[in-house]
Amino acid sequence: MALEVEHKFLLANDAWRDEVEDSVLYKQGYLSGSPLSSIRVRISDSQAWLNIKSATIGSHRLEFEYEIPLADAEQLLAELCHKPVIEKVRHFVRREPHLWEIDEFLGDNQGLIVAEIELSQIGESFAKPAWLGQEVTDDLRYYNNNLAKNPFKDWDK
Repeated sequence: MALEVEHKFLLANDAWRDEVEDSVLYKQGYLSGSPLSSIRVRISDSQAWLNIKSATIGSHRLEFEYEIPLADAEQLLAELCHKPVIEKVRHFVRREPHLWEIDEFLGDNQGLIVAEIELSQIGESFAKPAWLGQEVTDDLRYYNNNLAKNPFKDWDK
């Protein structure tokens, strides 16, 4: 059983951009969502994964991920996933001993940027960079499966 321990934050400014080590484009879609779990298909370059997460709100939840054939993932995204498909550029910023993942959303979620940190255990401490803003870990709107149903462009800002 895999346990994901993750915190999500908005960004206070763009200073993080000077620390980016690498960036990757992701396309992902959701096959289903229930009160118990979400099932996601994700593509990056020539790799694809099927991901199942518990629908727990907060900093930790169950997560299972399996690599699948790229052609299968492309067909799933095109024919079976809820629309809009999530597109984002994930930027990686290392702040030892942690790796921050900063998602800059495209398409219907353009304008939204969220920083995430995955921890090895519940309650693990971590340094908060000056470019970090408000924590949104407990705000369902910022979960990718909800962004597929209620994109950022439709939010009252």
